[in-house]
Amino acid sequence: MEGFFALVLAAMGVSGLASTVKIVNQGNEALVERLGSYNKKLTPGLNFVFPFIDRVAFQDTIREKVLDIPPQPSITRDNVAITVDAVVYWRIVDLEKAYYKIQNLQSAMVNLVLTQIRSEMGKLELDETFTARSQINELLLRELDIATDPWGVKVTRVELRDIVPSKAVQESMELQMSAERKKRAAILNSEGERESAVNSARGKAEAQVLDAEARQKTVVLAAEAEQKATVLRAQAERQAQVLKAQATAEAINVVTQALKHDPNAVAASQLLLALGYIEMGNTIGTSDSSKVMFMDPKSIPAAIQGMMSMVEDGKNT
Repeated sequence: MEGFFALVLAAMGVSGLASTVKIVNQGNEALVERLGSYNKKLTPGLNFVFPFIDRVAFQDTIREKVLDIPPQPSITRDNVAITVDAVVYWRIVDLEKAYYKIQNLQSAMVNLVLTQIRSEMGKLELDETFTARSQINELLLRELDIATDPWGVKVTRVELRDIVPSKAVQESMELQMSAERKKRAAILNSEGERESAVNSARGKAEAQVLDAEARQKTVVLAAEAEQKATVLRAQAERQAQVLKAQATAEAINVVTQALKHDPNAVAASQLLLALGYIEMGNTIGTSDSSKVMFMDPKSIPAAIQGMMSMVEDGKNT
């Protein structure tokens, strides 16, 4: 009998010793109550409590959690029915407040988030709910963080996932978008036609300008070419006259020398002079201009006689 009691006492001793040791995992914390009142908080690792009078009342993680908010019907400022759901990231920063300040913390947070979402959606029109989503997220984060601070909770992020209007509103939005697309297409088409007309008119104007410039340049080049040709013809005529004069001078010199040495050259010169006189008359007669020429047959021998006297004077000198 004494052995039995000793065994029972030993078992109770081992059980009491085991109940004094509490191991808390990393990322978790635990609250200890002594005789029904809060005593202390257990941190990760090995902890000791008094058996039978101390008990672990609550244990939870202090890591970040994800709270899924179910779809919530809301009414916008312009009386449009929409359904909104969200996701909230949060964590416990004070386990004592999270357990003793609020009962059923997660349910309280869900109701608080739904109320805040409904309130914020009622301040906006339908179009603003789609374009100002980031601003709504920031506003919800700030308000929820302030509201949950007495519960020892830190809200780190709030994201609206889906904003779904009613079916009738969706059909109206689709019709509006279709009309807007048609309007944009018509505007783009008219702008394209206008730009095409402008480009065509601009091309014609530029072509006319280029054509006028080309004609002007052609006229200028033709005038320059004509001027150069006139100058070249004048130079050629002048050179031809010079060469003709030189040839005439040389011919006169040759004739003069011949008259000095050959008596028969006088008759030849008279004949040549007469032939030249007659050829000049033929040339004048065949020209295109209107003319009247009076020729005295007696003047031919007189002219020949004059030249003969010049030749004789040259001999005497």
